[in-house]
Amino acid sequence: MAAIGQMLIGGQWCNADDSRTLGVINPATEEVIQEVAYAGRAETRRAIEVAQKAMPDWMKKTSWERARILKKTADLMRERCEAIARILTLEQGKPLAEARAEILHSADTYEWFAEEGKRAYGQIIPPAVPGKRHLTLKHPVGVVASISPWNFPVTLQARKIAPALAAGCTVVARPASQTPLSLIEVFKCLVDAGLPPGVANLVIGSADEMAAEFLENKAVRKISFTGSTEVGKQLMRGCADQVKRISLELGGHAPLIVFPDADPEAVANLAVIGKFRNNGQVCICPSRFYVHRDVHKEFTEAAVERARKLKLGNGLDDGVEIGPMFEEKALAKTLGLIDDAKSRGAKVLAGGQRSSKFDRGYFFEPTVVTDLPSDCRILTEEPFAPIMPLLDFNNIDDVIAQANNTPYGLAAYVFTNDLTTAWKMSEGLEAGILCINDPIPATPQCPFGGMKESGLGRELAHEGLEAYLETKFVSIKLKE
Repeated sequence: MAAIGQMLIGGQWCNADDSRTLGVINPATEEVIQEVAYAGRAETRRAIEVAQKAMPDWMKKTSWERARILKKTADLMRERCEAIARILTLEQGKPLAEARAEILHSADTYEWFAEEGKRAYGQIIPPAVPGKRHLTLKHPVGVVASISPWNFPVTLQARKIAPALAAGCTVVARPASQTPLSLIEVFKCLVDAGLPPGVANLVIGSADEMAAEFLENKAVRKISFTGSTEVGKQLMRGCADQVKRISLELGGHAPLIVFPDADPEAVANLAVIGKFRNNGQVCICPSRFYVHRDVHKEFTEAAVERARKLKLGNGLDDGVEIGPMFEEKALAKTLGLIDDAKSRGAKVLAGGQRSSKFDRGYFFEPTVVTDLPSDCRILTEEPFAPIMPLLDFNNIDDVIAQANNTPYGLAAYVFTNDLTTAWKMSEGLEAGILCINDPIPATPQCPFGGMKESGLGRELAHEGLEAYLETKFVSIKLKE
């Protein structure tokens, strides 16, 4: 992997205009894996221009023609899964098994939208006036800018690129500059699958410069963004000037609620898996654990035991369950959250510190804490950290109120064997994704997105296709 990782603009692999590069760092070793092109507004503008030029021919292709390319892309991703997954682990840190799962899930997303693109249905509407006919048609939005973060560099772009292409849009994709390598490999799959030049373009570089070009360039008709709520709000403000369409999948602070009829030990095992996958650096992972007082002791003991047994290490090593955190800044934030909680009286039951087993790398021990006051940072900020805060409750109405007491509303988890409780929680919790006895819910055929400050719109499922389509109303007056 010594060669410079290049961008794709207009079907051509290229470096930045000024040959500037950025080193991609392996968080397990703190070493530079590879240099990648690091561009700015000029390259982004050029990518938008070729996407706009490619738009008329791409939107005229039938949904079946577009589907063949998307399906072939999915097939190639599966064939190359092992190689892409290894690159993903090197640049992001997650264990190889999780990286493989991300590639395969993303391939499923491309295949799902290959088929769903054939179902961009309009409708015939009964007229109220004799001699008239009414119908609707679906029309692609136009050039789409897709922006994604570092925690799922392949999956989060797949949720944008696949439906956009299926709908007949063209794309300019910007990954996080720290994790572009695995997405470069996916773009190679798109090219090898026969995607015409300019239909999907990949730019890597300055977030501020590229976002400014996306916002100000009138050829960009839609921005799809996954990332922090703070940046999402900035993009919303910028889109207002052109009434530019925007989809946002933002931060979360998901409650996980355990009722006394659930098996506390079994749920604790699932909760630990859901919490510590990708080191808690997952927007929908549970980050506040409300356990009924009747089973709180059993749950706590089981969770602490399971967390202590998790194998921490380089994601490429056999048997590793938890890799390093993504970067030094994330590690420092996690330490700050623990220090804040301890200063307010919280007790650390497991972990709580940077691992001393490794000379290099951003390794933090899986952590379980309890006795937290309601105003500690771990409960008020989106943590994005391998910390499991345990709280208790006694009343269903009280726990619903506590769970909803946050500006976020992305996901919520409930463990119960009682149908009435499950139904009441599904109706009462303010979250776009409700998970009953399910720690890992995402799947291509179901909608993904949040309420309140956790986002705007939905990805995946039929809603994910609709996000890239305009509805045109056609009214026809027939001759007498």
